[in-house]
Amino acid sequence: MKIRAFVAVFFLLIQTGIFAQDRRVKISGNVRDADGNPVELVAIQVKNTMIGSMTDEKGYYSLSVVPGDSVTLMFSCLGYNKAERIIPSVAGDTRVNVQMNYISLELGQVEVTASRRNTTTLETIDANRMKILPDPSGGSIESLVVTQAGVSSSNELSSQYSVRGGSYDENIVYVNGLEVFRPLLIRSGEQEGLSFINPGMTESVQFSAGGFEARYGDKMSSVLDITYKKPKTFEGAVSASMLGASAYVGSSAGGFTQVTGIRYKTNRSLLGTMDTDAEYNPVFVDLQTYLTYRLAPRWEINFLGNVSSNSYRFIPHNRETSFGTAYAPESFNVYFDGKERDRFETLYGAMTLKYNLNDKTEIGLQASAFNTREEESYDITSWYWLDNVASEETESTSGDALSLAYFHEHARNRLSATVAHAGLYGTSQLSALHWLKWGVNMQRESIADKISEWESRDSAGYLLPQNGTEVNVIANLFSDNKLESTRFSGYVQDVFKFRIAKGMFTVVGGVRGSYWDYNREALFSPRLSVGFIPTANQNLTFRFATGFYYQPPFYKELRVETTDENRNHIITLNNKLKSQRSVHFIGGGDCTFPAAGRNFKLTAELYYKRLDNVNPYTVDNVKIRYYGENCARGYIAGIDMKLFGEFVPGTDSWFSLSLMQSEQTIRGTTRAPMPNSQLYNFSLFFQDYWPGNKHIMLNLKGVLAGGFPVTIPRKGYEAGYYRTPPYRRVDVGVTYQLASGESEVMERGFFRHFKNVWLGVDLFNLFDIKNTGSYYWVTDIYNLQYAVPNYLTGRQLNFRMSVDF
Repeated sequence: MKIRAFVAVFFLLIQTGIFAQDRRVKISGNVRDADGNPVELVAIQVKNTMIGSMTDEKGYYSLSVVPGDSVTLMFSCLGYNKAERIIPSVAGDTRVNVQMNYISLELGQVEVTASRRNTTTLETIDANRMKILPDPSGGSIESLVVTQAGVSSSNELSSQYSVRGGSYDENIVYVNGLEVFRPLLIRSGEQEGLSFINPGMTESVQFSAGGFEARYGDKMSSVLDITYKKPKTFEGAVSASMLGASAYVGSSAGGFTQVTGIRYKTNRSLLGTMDTDAEYNPVFVDLQTYLTYRLAPRWEINFLGNVSSNSYRFIPHNRETSFGTAYAPESFNVYFDGKERDRFETLYGAMTLKYNLNDKTEIGLQASAFNTREEESYDITSWYWLDNVASEETESTSGDALSLAYFHEHARNRLSATVAHAGLYGTSQLSALHWLKWGVNMQRESIADKISEWESRDSAGYLLPQNGTEVNVIANLFSDNKLESTRFSGYVQDVFKFRIAKGMFTVVGGVRGSYWDYNREALFSPRLSVGFIPTANQNLTFRFATGFYYQPPFYKELRVETTDENRNHIITLNNKLKSQRSVHFIGGGDCTFPAAGRNFKLTAELYYKRLDNVNPYTVDNVKIRYYGENCARGYIAGIDMKLFGEFVPGTDSWFSLSLMQSEQTIRGTTRAPMPNSQLYNFSLFFQDYWPGNKHIMLNLKGVLAGGFPVTIPRKGYEAGYYRTPPYRRVDVGVTYQLASGESEVMERGFFRHFKNVWLGVDLFNLFDIKNTGSYYWVTDIYNLQYAVPNYLTGRQLNFRMSVDF
């Protein structure tokens, strides 16, 4: 009897142990950041096992373990500090919530934050770096954008940029979900005033160099998406430098928030480093405000307003430019008389009314209006001579005059434009990993343009060109056009994520359609992107994007130059012009890895853009002249690479390298590269701090880029082209944090009213390299043309101060 009882108890214990091993309990919870927002794609692993999970869009996770003693959970996500939680005993279902903090170090004026996973082509840029960036444009978000892979700018006076060989007009800019515009008559970086985007008011910056989503408008190259701040408490900042000053203040009271900023820019000291001795008087001012008000728990209204006045006055005196080679040095000397006066005034207002049907669905009504009034006036006469300079490398002992001439430039150009927009959009979260977005828009455009400009030359007493007994100006251009048109557009976009055993996919698919009544063209633009994070190695991210990207013509693209019976060049509008098309194929990925105890991220993307219905154009400084017809096709292909990380412990730096090949075929016969294509582009942003004192920071920005194709004025690529010299520039700045919120200085006296105080000094164009911005074309008596380089700015010292309160 005792034996039977023992055997029964023995088998009962065995079965109980087996059942206990099969029975599992669930550990679940939510992961949030320091602001209480859910954190997606956090990897959770049971220490020393292969058991793991990953959080969803809501930050939720769950996994199963065998009941037993202590269990250690490890939480990790790129961009956050790792976390561990120990569960002393696991007997039943357990809930563990975790807060993860950003990887950030306060180093004086620098906040270092690691990059996060990027499963789409949209990249996040830290706008706070504008406080320490040495920027000859006076402080613009675009100066940070041009350090990204695939982006180039070869004019430090301009905020315009080219992305993967595209024109400046192929980049679209959004602020708070609405497109913003820039003046149309700008022809040089000297004239260009403030960028629309106010860095002090900016909360977040997202940028895509191609393959972007259907919710973004009809442009072929890139999208820059800006969101302004909604302050939670009172805040503000004031900054000043030799290039201007700015200030903003933000506040919050109940359901109302506001942030208002004013900026003033004058780059007179920088322009003084150029070859032309002149009286420069650039004055650029703008005022912006962003207001939000919560009408009710589910209703919110916001308003963005901007008033901008950009004035440029220029009285040249003389100029001396040396160029050529050691074996053929040349000198160009000019004496001027006359002046130039330009004025660009813009108004912009946008309002959005939002309604939340529930926690997962939002509908918004948007309306905006943009108005610009532009004037460009100049009458400048000049007497110039072009010499061969005596050189030890040649047998010449004295300079030989190549050309002596009198030159007169005249312009009275006027343009006014109004663009009004109304739209309706919606977003809905269908499930934890599924979103639907849609929108419909209407845009009304009214543009009036009057141009009257001409040039005449007298070379050694002979007016050029000559035709028998008839004497004409060398070039002229006239227009008196008006355009009234309406555009309609809409999009539907689906975003969903799903997991398989091999990893997690993010799929963004959508379609965009549009119609323009001026040329009666309807467009259909499907777009798709796929991102993948493998389970086996979550330090890798892969991306692929493709789609049809159209660029409907705006006013500048429509203009065609024709010749009347008196051989005057008249601008007419081509209502038969169709949209240019670019088909994108983009593949790439990211690899994050530790080295020397620090985090790094390597990004690489291959791209190919097939171009159809191309409207060719030429570039002179920043002025674009289109052919005004769909007479070309082509392609752009290349690779972009970027290495980001802590090259110096506690600082963020990055290096970008782009290689590109492009070609366009014009009218089936002429082959030439795309106008903004550069064979190579290397840029860097590097940070370091003074040993033993992290309140002193060194910031360096450098660019080395291949030259752009250049054509003879008014001839186009059919007459041939050549490339400008490479663009080479290094700007360096040193910033000292005089006081911060953690220092004892801030607790007493005058400084107790401020959060941070910075002092800085910049040295622009450290090596004083003469970069070519454009060319001044001169003609001798034999009608031979010479291209004299217009060099950009030289070395210049800049002092600046910034205060946060």
